Amino acid sequence: MLSGDAKSDDAAIVFTYHRFGENAYPSTNIRLEQFERHLDYLQENNFIVWPLSKIVRHILQGEHIPQKTVALTMDDAYASIYANAYPMLKKKKFPFTVFVSTLPVDNASKSYMTWNQMRETQSNGAEFANHSISHDFLLPRDDEGEYEWKKRLKNEIQGAQRRLQKELGSSTNENPKLFSYPFGEYSLQTAEFIQSMGYVGVTQTSGPMSAQSDAKTLPRFPMSEAFGDMDGFSLKLRTTPLPMASASPLEPLTALNNPPTLTIKLKRPMKKLQCYLGDGEKLPLIWISETEVRVQAKEPLLSPRDRYTCTATAEGGRWYWYSHLWIIK
Repeated sequence: MLSGDAKSDDAAIVFTYHRFGENAYPSTNIRLEQFERHLDYLQENNFIVWPLSKIVRHILQGEHIPQKTVALTMDDAYASIYANAYPMLKKKKFPFTVFVSTLPVDNASKSYMTWNQMRETQSNGAEFANHSISHDFLLPRDDEGEYEWKKRLKNEIQGAQRRLQKELGSSTNENPKLFSYPFGEYSLQTAEFIQSMGYVGVTQTSGPMSAQSDAKTLPRFPMSEAFGDMDGFSLKLRTTPLPMASASPLEPLTALNNPPTLTIKLKRPMKKLQCYLGDGEKLPLIWISETEVRVQAKEPLLSPRDRYTCTATAEGGRWYWYSHLWIIK
């Protein structure tokens, strides 16, 4: 049960970035003029920018999230966060959350922030969270038993947490403990193990973050050059959770059943629902009832990953949004 004034459709929009002004990496980069327009838009339209930890605490505690609440997150702790994004964020006095893979930082890679830079940014709105030691794939390897797999994950996550707290303070990433999956990949087994270690799992699967989100796999909207135009940015800011009773299967891994079938049960009829592949291809829908629909691509999905995204128009120029990750083995 939610407490206080919280509602099941309370939601925040969380964006994730990687590189800033690194034009050699267009799939993970945002151009600086794009990012500047994003920040200007948030300020000019009176959005509330919170650190991600505050949003997650509100969700976990059933507290009301104000409308127009946004979080800005960055994965990997690339050097361009400090060099290019941080000055813009500091000027706006916007908080932000960086998920750190600690090994390249400890190895003094010039491509990554330094611990000193992180300490500097902490005093100007930055918080830091766990992205593992080495940014390795966390799914079980073919030659790895369950014991070896769990030991590897514990080493990756607990080791990164120790480094964060030694360098940035003992309270770093403690309330709550946040973990961003490397490459945005997880299995149901991985997500449950992460939760058993006391962490909230954060993905790169698009959608508003809300009280109905799974705390093992909280969604964020990935931002890059291709998706960083203002039309797409402002549309994502107008999304609200698709009113769903359930979605199955929960397991994103798909091997034998490709293309996979997604079954969505809605809380109420929604005739204008449409679903799409990651490249924008429209997917056929098979309605089982007024509130239950089956979604399946026409052709097998391509490795390594794809998603089904379902949307529908909502009141006030908003969009219902739900995205489901598939990992193709």
